Amino acid sequence: MSGRLFCFGLGYTATFLAHRLAARGWSIAGTTRDPGKAAALAEQGWNMHLFRRGRPLTDARLALQGVTHILHSIIPDTDGDPVADHHLGDLRAVEGLVWLGWLGTTAVYGDRQGAWVDEDTVLIPSVDRAWRRSEAEQTWLASGLPVHLFRLAGIYGPGRNQLRDVLDGNARRIVKPGQVFSRIHVDDIATTLEASIARPRPGAIYNVCDDEPSPPQNVVAFAAALLGVEPPPALDYATAELSPMARTFYADNRRVRNTRIKEELDVRLAYPTFREGLAALLPVETAQRNGRPST
Repeated sequence: MSGRLFCFGLGYTATFLAHRLAARGWSIAGTTRDPGKAAALAEQGWNMHLFRRGRPLTDARLALQGVTHILHSIIPDTDGDPVADHHLGDLRAVEGLVWLGWLGTTAVYGDRQGAWVDEDTVLIPSVDRAWRRSEAEQTWLASGLPVHLFRLAGIYGPGRNQLRDVLDGNARRIVKPGQVFSRIHVDDIATTLEASIARPRPGAIYNVCDDEPSPPQNVVAFAAALLGVEPPPALDYATAELSPMARTFYADNRRVRNTRIKEELDVRLAYPTFREGLAALLPVETAQRNGRPST
């Protein structure tokens, strides 16, 4: 099966899926805010467009012509979802659209004091950005389009991981007793999206996370051990110097179940915990640090 994928927001995660589908003969198109990035992606044969709030697609009908699948990863802003606000009507007019994936966040579950949540758990967002995500979810579910919601845990992968933080001297080992976070490797996100494309069920909601919610200080310590260096000192959350934004991430404490992607989509995670994920990234990160091409 092949098709035409249009990505609203061809960023870090969307690019991983786009490369996989392009290798299978799919046509790839999408948006970015950056003209330089648009030009670079166009050089590899992708049909790129500039888009942001206040700057809709120049010719949406032409840009979306023939599109069979949409991936939407643009974060809602204080005014709402910019894609819905500018182009919901255009998307409804697309003939042959069979799948629309909306990338959200597990932050919509709010603080559960370490308890488990699944896709049927009532949403109680505790921060503004999570409220905006939950409101955007409802907009898309009510859109009449073949929408699939993916609530993503903390994303890591090449270039964005605790190994890189340790190597760059930016890692901090913040300790808040009882605190855990769920995570997901970007390759496992792409696997889940591919599985949903192969088994579409409009209206479906999926948590996308690994098997082991873990204290953040343990992940940093494991990354340091892989690199053979001492971990950064443990810092008490109560007294650590954190930006207001960073501190909000520690306000929520929950464990996220991923049973549905396994049972319904038959997803088998390549990196079921942070240990497998970081171990696989080790040669990539060390090669880049040493100036050698990764294999």
